[in-house]
Amino acid sequence: MTRPAASDDVRAKAPPSLLYLVKQLELAVRSRLDEALRPVSITPLQYTALTVLERRSDLSTAELARNSFVTDQSAADMVGVLEGRGLVLRHPDPGDRRRRVLRLTAEGQELLDRVREDVAAVEQRMLSPLAADEAADLRRYVTACRGALSSSLPH
Repeated sequence: MTRPAASDDVRAKAPPSLLYLVKQLELAVRSRLDEALRPVSITPLQYTALTVLERRSDLSTAELARNSFVTDQSAADMVGVLEGRGLVLRHPDPGDRRRRVLRLTAEGQELLDRVREDVAAVEQRMLSPLAADEAADLRRYVTACRGALSSSLPH
């Protein structure tokens, strides 16, 4: 015998799942980042890639993909765009001349420096309802949750 679906009243009283809320937060952050990055004509994913290279140079495109949350193919396309704009440079790996790695250029660093305050303002707005200790707790909790789902942690 088939059971009837839960009534609208029951569903309306159930809180949204945490996964749903996390996705909604991601979409809201992305929308705000789109606005903040529009003046420099880069996407949030391109911004993420540039910040990864700012923290760690000499990554392969595949390594950049893993650290930037995109597929290898998407990273290859993105690197082509960023390289074409002079924001990243491909060069031979000092440890293995057959391998090419990526480095942020001075132009890429300048772009990041230009948008740093606007991106920080997005984060500050997101955290504005929280006290400082709650924001620190949120960072720890999100980091722990990411670790629980990751086979390896990004750099």
